[in-house]
Amino acid sequence: MQHSFAPRPVILTGDRTTSPLHLGHYVGSLKNRVALQSTYQQFLLLADAQALTDNAHDPAKVSRNILEIATDYLAVGIDPDLTTICLQSHLPALADLTLLYMNFVTVARLERNPTIKDDIQARGFGRDIPAGFLCYPVAQAADITAFKATVVPVGEDQAPLIEQTNEIVRRINRQAGIDVLREARALIPRVGRLPGVDGKAKMSKSQGNTIPLSATEDQISDAVRRMFTDPLHIRASDPGRVEGNVVFTYLDAFDDDHATVAELKARYVRGGLGDSVVKKRLEDVLQAVVAPIRARRTALARDPSHVLDVVRCGTERARAVTDATLRDVRDALGLFALH
Repeated sequence: MQHSFAPRPVILTGDRTTSPLHLGHYVGSLKNRVALQSTYQQFLLLADAQALTDNAHDPAKVSRNILEIATDYLAVGIDPDLTTICLQSHLPALADLTLLYMNFVTVARLERNPTIKDDIQARGFGRDIPAGFLCYPVAQAADITAFKATVVPVGEDQAPLIEQTNEIVRRINRQAGIDVLREARALIPRVGRLPGVDGKAKMSKSQGNTIPLSATEDQISDAVRRMFTDPLHIRASDPGRVEGNVVFTYLDAFDDDHATVAELKARYVRGGLGDSVVKKRLEDVLQAVVAPIRARRTALARDPSHVLDVVRCGTERARAVTDATLRDVRDALGLFALH
């Protein structure tokens, strides 16, 4: 008796190679990727080409963080036998598809993309927008479709990029007369973007408000001590606010004992619970989360050739997949082939 097994759905995700990853990445994406790799065919893209769109002045930074991030992936539990870790710049089909797709989208549409508009404003480009940055939605569409991904985990603010990918897919399919490409759906994580330890909206290494995955015990303790709470909660007896309180935001993200966290919140709001007690619980939780990751990362750092081999082998597997998609698209559009 023969058994037929449906292929696992394809999921594509990744990170810009601009700095080592931190706890914001862990709770926002890495933990979820580890869970998804057993049920999806997962491709994990080291997005060094995308990182250059606003870091072309410092390509060395982009390069040196490739293996740093790959090490982070392995340290948190990404299994290279289940997840293909690959290097964006060494997949030439992605660049070819990007160039092709640019003929199916207008500059005006790119400028209207809410994610790109917000990023342009945040970076203060004005009208001096690098063309590569403006065209990032096209490059992302190339990434997603090259792997035939139907699921893409993104933050809620990135959802317009998936919408634009699907617009390009529909245009290509309409031009080809067949469904050569598949649309993808955004997978929004349960936990949103984690704020910096100083209460600012985004973790940023340049602002010194992150907790890296390699953080020592002392670094974690120091970060928790500096965490923003409620400035009006001066004494333990004072009623406190949970909303906007970074300590409770982190407890919601990392503490699996939700009932105890809810009880702590109620006590804090009533008054009678000091910040030091809540911070002590959070520190214990974060120490337990980071310790095994740090230990695995330290071991991996002793053997960088192993990490390089993982990336090299994954990139070779990914190249076969993306090259095949490029051939399919070119054939479907009737483009000339020298063979």
